[in-house]
Amino acid sequence: MRDANVLVGLETGDDAGVYRLSDDLAIIQTVDFITPIVDDPYTFGQIAAANSLSDVYAMGGTPITAMNVVCFPVKSQGISVLNEILQGGLDKMKEAGVALVGGHSVSDEEPKYGLSVTGIIHPSRIVTKAGAQSGDKLILTKPLGTGIVTTAIKGGTASKTSIDAVIRSMTTLNKKASELMLKAGVHACTDITGFGLIGHICGMVEHSNKGIELRLSQIPIFIKARELAEAGMTPGGTRRNMEFYQKILANITDIDEITLDILFDPQTSGGLLMSIPPDKAEGLLKKLRSSGIKEAAIIGQIVDKPKGKIILRG
Repeated sequence: MRDANVLVGLETGDDAGVYRLSDDLAIIQTVDFITPIVDDPYTFGQIAAANSLSDVYAMGGTPITAMNVVCFPVKSQGISVLNEILQGGLDKMKEAGVALVGGHSVSDEEPKYGLSVTGIIHPSRIVTKAGAQSGDKLILTKPLGTGIVTTAIKGGTASKTSIDAVIRSMTTLNKKASELMLKAGVHACTDITGFGLIGHICGMVEHSNKGIELRLSQIPIFIKARELAEAGMTPGGTRRNMEFYQKILANITDIDEITLDILFDPQTSGGLLMSIPPDKAEGLLKKLRSSGIKEAAIIGQIVDKPKGKIILRG
């Protein structure tokens, strides 16, 4: 029998779970960890922490505590590298106002780091993927292409400009974006991470029982991401995402391969995708940009038909 206090669980595929403690308090729980996608250990720790905290922000909550999740080959890489990773994560938690209360580590040949995060929220203020309404505008707060650029970093073909831009984005918390969307009154939200833009939109389409129209020309992408994709710098997750989620696209045959690579590119510490009433969209966009989220953009809208599908426009 389902626990009545589980307000958001496995069934909806939302960004985090939510459990009610009282009439005016619920906890949000999530866990995530990643392998290194940049060379600098401290920066990797920051990115991993920001990525883990993002699910709480997507639900409209406030993260309060976290525990480290660590896999590390200490014999081959040394404790100093691990210390830098953990310091990067700790500094990002301090920025978020989150207390580190513990963690767990195991020896592993490949480094992995992330957080188990607990947040709080009022039960009546939970933001899920399911609330999108017809006519809503869709706002994306960060550019696409982290998977492409970080693949190029590993291959030694990314420019300093591209590297700096993607690192700045991945280390930026979604805290301010979450606070602004709550004040504006969003109907639905999800964060864009490993399943790519299309994969994460799938949940919004499915659980809202609506369709979505995306404007390709309005979707922000990182500097040189298209050129890098053309050069073959696409991670393996792109193809897996495409195979699994391409059926949701109503007009996939009309779209060029490189654009599809960007739309299905697995993101790390990506932005929030917000569904907001049309009369509030421009006001929220202005506030996002004035608060430093310069690349936020309105990229589409919620439509009645075709239900369960995404239509891609120019």
